[in-house]
Amino acid sequence: MIIEASDLREGYGMMRLVRLASLFLLVPVPAALAQPAPEAPGRAADLADFAAGNYVGDVISDARGSSRSDVAITVQRVGPNLVEVSSNYSRIPTVRIQLTQAMSAVVAEGSDHVFLIQRDSDPDQLSLTIDDASLSVRRRRD
Repeated sequence: MIIEASDLREGYGMMRLVRLASLFLLVPVPAALAQPAPEAPGRAADLADFAAGNYVGDVISDARGSSRSDVAITVQRVGPNLVEVSSNYSRIPTVRIQLTQAMSAVVAEGSDHVFLIQRDSDPDQLSLTIDDASLSVRRRRD
């Protein structure tokens, strides 16, 4: 529908415009649009599920400190291919890392952090670099 300026002056188009606008005000926003959709209970496992777990290992180099042994790392799935990495070592901040697959490796996507799991050769080994600290940790299976 095209409304001409002359129609607006006469009030014809203005009434139709007001009626049309009032329809949009009366229609509630569906809940699906207001909030992100919850994941289906039977969802397929993704890279975050594969990487999730408890790891222990060493800080092998640190631009702001010294090396350290027996550092615990927790990788928790927080979304599709998204993990939160936290540590018992206060020098390592908690970060969220988006994951992607490069050939057979699970790696960080578009991040300042390094996250690397070689799925084929050693799926329990995780190499991390967070805040200029590089860690080599292994998944705990207990």
